[in-house]
Formats: sequence, C-alpha cells, structure tokens
Amino acid sequence: MDDATKVCLACGLCCDGTLIGFVQVGYEELPVLRELLDVENANGEGFFLQPCKKFCDGCTIYPERPKHCAKYECGLLASLEQKEIDVETALVTVDVVKQKKVAIEKKLAFVQFELQSQSFYYKMIELKKLLRTDKSPSSFNQLHLDLLTELDQLEKLLSERFGISFS
Repeated sequence: MDDATKVCLACGLCCDGTLIGFVQVGYEELPVLRELLDVENANGEGFFLQPCKKFCDGCTIYPERPKHCAKYECGLLASLEQKEIDVETALVTVDVVKQKKVAIEKKLAFVQFELQSQSFYYKMIELKKLLRTDKSPSSFNQLHLDLLTELDQLEKLLSERFGISFS
C-alpha cells in the first residue's frame, strides 16, 4: 500500500463531513448513485450532503463511489505526494484534527446553540457566525470562549494543512 492510500484510509475527513459539506454528482452518475445515496437533484445534476452515509471505517461503496470522490485530493495529500511532509507527519496531523473535532463536539453538547446541519463542516460555519455576531460579554461564558478558541485553532490547522476554511 502506498503512503497516499495509507493516509487516506486512516483519515476519512473528506467523507465524514469535516472537510467538505457536500459532494457534487454528475448527470451520468445519477442512476447508479441514487440507488446508493440520498442524492438531491439540482439543475439536472445532483449532490449529497456530508457526512456520507456510506462511510463507516472506510468507503463501503468504493468501486461505485462518485467521480468527485475518486478525484478529490486534499492539501495534506498533495503535500505528502510532493514530499513536503512524510507519512508519519500526515498521520499525526489527521489524529490532531480528529482530536480537535471531538473536543469541539463535546463542548457543543453543553452550549445552547441549535445548529441545523448534520455536516461538521457546515456546523462550524454556523457556529462561527453565532460566536462572531453575538459578541456581547454577558452572553458569553468561558465555554463559549473556549469553543471559539478551539474552532479558530482547528480552522488554522485545516487551512494550513488541508487547504480548507470554514467560510
């Protein structure tokens, strides 16, 4: 197994809704993918929202996965392939992102925000808006401030290593 495959299989952040909020589906793929996924129709093409329902410790529809999924390459993978980082650094980065995601999700369980999206990516966009627009000190407690700090740290890491931003 090559290094890129090893990192992709350990990662899955593009499938679980961390890096991407939706996946575009081409017209020619619609008949097959409608049988496998909850594909929404949009102007003759389709899309499905993340997290992918077929991601469970890896892609369960790998041979039939959408073309967009097959072609996707995050910034971390590009850095690995260009030898800017080694496989261990990539795997550690994936672990750090997953840990930060879990920490944010745990804190979210204790705040009184109702986020609409199932996708972590879109939840972070919603959360960022909520935390940035309501800046009155009386409405924030330490948990809110910690959440904002962790969100900023995660976004910085995703921007630097994966080329992703919550905006």
